[in-house]
Amino acid sequence: MVLVSFALAFLAGIAIAVQAAVNSQLAGAMTGNTLAAAFYSFFTGMLLLGVMAFLRGGLSDALSVIPSQPGWRLVGGVLGAAAIFCTVWLAPRIGLANLLVLVIAGQLLSSLAIDHFGWLGAVVRPAASIKMIGASVVVLGVCLTLFGERLLSLLPRGL
Repeated sequence: MVLVSFALAFLAGIAIAVQAAVNSQLAGAMTGNTLAAAFYSFFTGMLLLGVMAFLRGGLSDALSVIPSQPGWRLVGGVLGAAAIFCTVWLAPRIGLANLLVLVIAGQLLSSLAIDHFGWLGAVVRPAASIKMIGASVVVLGVCLTLFGERLLSLLPRGL
């Protein structure tokens, strides 16, 4: 089951990259209106999830707890909308690879902190040294992706 979960997470990563590229192209077709493209993306996703939640059953019971929740539990949609807008707006400006290495680094570093400290009600999962080394390798990869060509141009020819 763990391998299936890992595969699903990998596929979700692919979906994020494809979504950023597709939504960026949609924004271009919408005369550069990144907000309209992000809105369409969220609207169609909302419709799909609404149908799936309705078919699963218990939707009204699940939604009935919303008024009693603390505000911080209700900002997921706002954060998601901001993230989608940023990918639509940034992909043509900084390139998909640059965008996604920065997104991945942000996700990795913030998730390590959330797990380590148990923030936002997460189960505490201490950041082991090997995880910190892995995160450092990812950050190094981000730097190479963003600045590698410039660094290579500084090296003397023949290396």
